[in-house]
Order: sequence, then structure tokens, then C-alpha cells
Amino acid sequence: MQLPTTTQLRTAVDVLDKLAERLNTEAEHSKMQLPETHLGNDYAGRIEARTIARTTEIKSVAAQLNAWEHELAEERKHRVGHRV
Repeated sequence: MQLPTTTQLRTAVDVLDKLAERLNTEAEHSKMQLPETHLGNDYAGRIEARTIARTTEIKSVAAQLNAWEHELAEERKHRVGHRV
């Protein structure tokens, strides 16, 4: 398996951050379009819960990628240190 570069991992994290941002923006827009009724409020709550769940998953994956980036950077430093 070819390991990703630090740049590739950072780009992936940036894309995930943008996706989470977009989901939040879309959810806010959707909630604003709902009527001020019991049903509208119920649906807004579901939109918010679903958005929180999705962005939490995205942030978890981004954190894993950040950790992997750190691991790879440390391994590369360690390898370079042994070559010198």
C-alpha cells in the first residue's frame, strides 16, 4: 500500500471540514424555511439531530486523518534521523 503524503492528508481534512460546514449551512437554511408550527419545530429538531450526528462522524474521521498525518510525519523524521 502506498502511503498518502502529508499534503494529501491535509487536503482530505480540509475537504471534510468544508463538508461539515456545508452540512451545517444547509441545515440552518432548511430550518429557516420551516413553518412555525409544532410539526415544523419537530422536523427542525430532526434536521438538527441528523446534522449533529453527521458532522460528529466527519470530525471523527478528520481527527483520525490528523493522527495518521502526525504518525507518518514522526516515522519520516525517525527514518531521516537514522540515515544521517
